[in-house]
Amino acid sequence: MSGARRRGAGDSLAGFRRGAGDGEASAARLPQGLLRAARKSGQLNLSGRELAEVPLHIWRINLDTPEEANQNLSFAADDRWWEQTDLTKLNLSSNKLTCLSEDVRLLPALTVLDVHDNQLTYLPSAIGSLENLQKLNVSHNKLKDIPEELTQLKHLRSLFLEHNELSHLPDEFGQLVSLEELDVSNNHIASIPMSFASLTNLVRLSLACNQLRSLPIEISAMKSLRQLDCSKNHLETIPPELASMASLEQLYLRRNKLHHLPDLPSCKLLKELHVGENQIEVLTSEHLKHLNSLCVLELRDNKLKSLPAEITLLQGLERLDLSNNDISRLPYKLGNLPQLQFLALEGNPLRAIRRDVLKKGTQEILKYLRSKIQDDDEISSNGESPVTAMTLPSQSKINLHAITALKVLDYSEKQATVIPDDVFNAVGSNPVTTVNFSKNLLTKIPERIVVLKESVCDINFGFNKLSSVSLELCMLHRLTHLDCRNNILTSLPDEMETLARLQIINLAFNRFKVLPDVLYRIPTLETILLANNQVGSLDPLQIKKMDRLATLDLQNNDLLQVPPELGTCINLRTLLLEGNPFRTPRAAILTRGTAAVLEYLRSRIPT
Repeated sequence: MSGARRRGAGDSLAGFRRGAGDGEASAARLPQGLLRAARKSGQLNLSGRELAEVPLHIWRINLDTPEEANQNLSFAADDRWWEQTDLTKLNLSSNKLTCLSEDVRLLPALTVLDVHDNQLTYLPSAIGSLENLQKLNVSHNKLKDIPEELTQLKHLRSLFLEHNELSHLPDEFGQLVSLEELDVSNNHIASIPMSFASLTNLVRLSLACNQLRSLPIEISAMKSLRQLDCSKNHLETIPPELASMASLEQLYLRRNKLHHLPDLPSCKLLKELHVGENQIEVLTSEHLKHLNSLCVLELRDNKLKSLPAEITLLQGLERLDLSNNDISRLPYKLGNLPQLQFLALEGNPLRAIRRDVLKKGTQEILKYLRSKIQDDDEISSNGESPVTAMTLPSQSKINLHAITALKVLDYSEKQATVIPDDVFNAVGSNPVTTVNFSKNLLTKIPERIVVLKESVCDINFGFNKLSSVSLELCMLHRLTHLDCRNNILTSLPDEMETLARLQIINLAFNRFKVLPDVLYRIPTLETILLANNQVGSLDPLQIKKMDRLATLDLQNNDLLQVPPELGTCINLRTLLLEGNPFRTPRAAILTRGTAAVLEYLRSRIPT
């Protein structure tokens, strides 16, 4: 028996009697068999027992004579309580503790103390006397401060302080020289002590979900650090000293205010870089040339307009997330990345890849991109020059037969920034019903489109750079089909209400944040395609008034909830909602089809 136990033996019964009156309700919930097992194993798990306080005899478990010893005069070999093992692991998690007693010092052999998920507002100064402690979990409590005595734990290797109310850390924090794992995420910390430079054994550090506006250069002294999480702070820049962290393998910088990737020339082992939900607009070869070991690059929800061809330097890349950016074209050589298994492109105004290809997944997209490399090579070998915006109708092969016989005006895929007057002149007095100006570089609708108002029914402006719809388009009163997909539209003019024959409108891959109000006022609409926008709300009562609306495609938008009243729109035959962030209806219901979705929504309408 240890000296500590011998010293307590003389007063063991008195000590236990004191404990009996201390938290009797809590003590009553603790089976004696559990305590006997703890004396043998050195481990005691009291998790989830609704303890409001820790009974004194728990702190004195290695000092006092157990109660059963006073009732039995003989002991089997397995019941020799005096041969007990010092308690080394104590789990008090998921209870209702508001404080820990200073009596915690009576368990000096503890190596693990877990009190996460309680209501602790402070830690006792006696915590510093647990000189053997290696792991301390105080997460999910209400701590506002950390006692300086905690920094005396020279053998502490893992410290979990996440989900508390900490606004700062002690200046002496660097004294925890054995620390390998530290999590202070989800607090209110605005600055990091300079003493962090002494934590040279730290392997994993999480500073996520705090109020940091900058990172101290002292972090760069953590030569053993492999994982650093600074997500959801207010960081605008990353100190260049961070580049010297040669052991870094995973870097999380999500949800900050970064405008470019950090420059990491010495991070030769970096495998994962997560910078989603920032304000990154440009990605250059300089940002990529040092990331040769990268396996995961997450750039979703930024403002990227293009992807450099140097992305092919990342030969080990396995996952690339570019969702919800402003990318209209991809470098075809992206298809040559040998290890790429996952490519996310949703929410980009891509113009060079057909939607049916995008739906087939990563490998089909890469196959398509590789095929375009071959096309480029063939064009180069043939020496054919691309058609420019100034190409004359005779050179761009306007099909006069199509105009006169088929009533079709086709000037698509010319890379034109304007539609030449000669194109409209070629129409003459012929009544044209279909116009195709798709896959150009138009920034506005040509004014001369109005000359076709007496005949045109179908217009395609898809895959251009339109930011607005002109009033001239609103004068085409015979229009039944309008395709404006893959542009940069954010709104529609109220004058579109005059399009009294419009049946189908395609606005997919634009920038709409709401379903445009004017569409509610066009009763002839049968199909509205609004997939891959940023629509966050819609008015189900207005939709219900649209008697002819049969198809509504809202896939891949920002709907946080689906209004139950949408279930009353019984005319809808196709309602597509996949790819939105709402929780209900669940995916299992969505896969059952429109009728099942509408029925579910109706069942959710308050009565």
